[in-house]
Amino acid sequence: MIPTLLVISILTFVIIQLPPGDYLSNQLQELKAQGESASAVAKIAFYREQYSLDKPMIEQYAIWMGFWPGPNGFSGLLQGDWGHSFAYDLPVSEVLGDRMLLSFVVNFSTVIFIYLVAFPIGVYSATRQYSIGDYGFTLIGYLGLATPNFLLAMVLLYYFNVYFGISIGGLMDEEYIDQPWSMDKIMSVLDHMIIPVIVIGTSGTAAMIRRLRANLLDELQKQYVTTAKAKGVPRIRALVKYPIRMSLNPFIADIGNLLPDVISGSVIVSAVLSLPTAGPMLLEALRNQDQYLAGSFLMFLALLTVIGMFISDLLLAALDPRIRLSGGATK
Repeated sequence: MIPTLLVISILTFVIIQLPPGDYLSNQLQELKAQGESASAVAKIAFYREQYSLDKPMIEQYAIWMGFWPGPNGFSGLLQGDWGHSFAYDLPVSEVLGDRMLLSFVVNFSTVIFIYLVAFPIGVYSATRQYSIGDYGFTLIGYLGLATPNFLLAMVLLYYFNVYFGISIGGLMDEEYIDQPWSMDKIMSVLDHMIIPVIVIGTSGTAAMIRRLRANLLDELQKQYVTTAKAKGVPRIRALVKYPIRMSLNPFIADIGNLLPDVISGSVIVSAVLSLPTAGPMLLEALRNQDQYLAGSFLMFLALLTVIGMFISDLLLAALDPRIRLSGGATK
């Protein structure tokens, strides 16, 4: 995990630095074009020196990660210092604040929703192949894959407003915005989170249903299933003991891949539904080349992905004895 995150940090920093200039140099050009005073220009130059933006890229990266001591006590990501957001003129930790927490809650809830919905439907479709229910769920799956999440969000916004007079935007009632956390605020968030979770999780659920159905259909055609039936093993036991267990391998292995897909897919949905998550802020930070803000969030996303892959590896080893045995043989 450590070398993986190290490589990701290098790629993240390089990609953010690829466009010409940076946030401060772009601001400097705008100030000069507007004929601003010399004091504003001097302030930009001061910021460039203060946050080492006048240094070579390698040195900037070393300071950002914390491999090299930074100016003014900046300690870097490895010591929990996320840096400074130039666009907001605040520390990154203060800018993200609750947005990071809400992003995690929404996306984690979406992943749970995808698995809870996809598993029973996938098993039902595979065990009742070519039935009316199978065709119905297959149709719903195609619609889920073909419909963009942001379009579904706009449709729901319109119909809830026109026919029910309800606004489904936001993640909490207006009275709780910028208020400290309380039980009432938590319940408001949970109440408003239903629609975003369904919208963001639609395409992921459809993909998971098709994947599990295909894997289980392949297992049901194997000889050990026929042997179990010939021996008179009860249908449910014969299904649960081996076919479902074996077909879950790719299903569980996708935990790590699902996290970045859900988070990236939620960016536009968050903008459409006015969700106070970090997705729209990340998009704006990338546009503005606010490197500390964008880089910190991308590294947080990478950390979640790597942890997700680690969890999926542990679950696969617990689920499939063949993985444990092959690992022991290699050892």
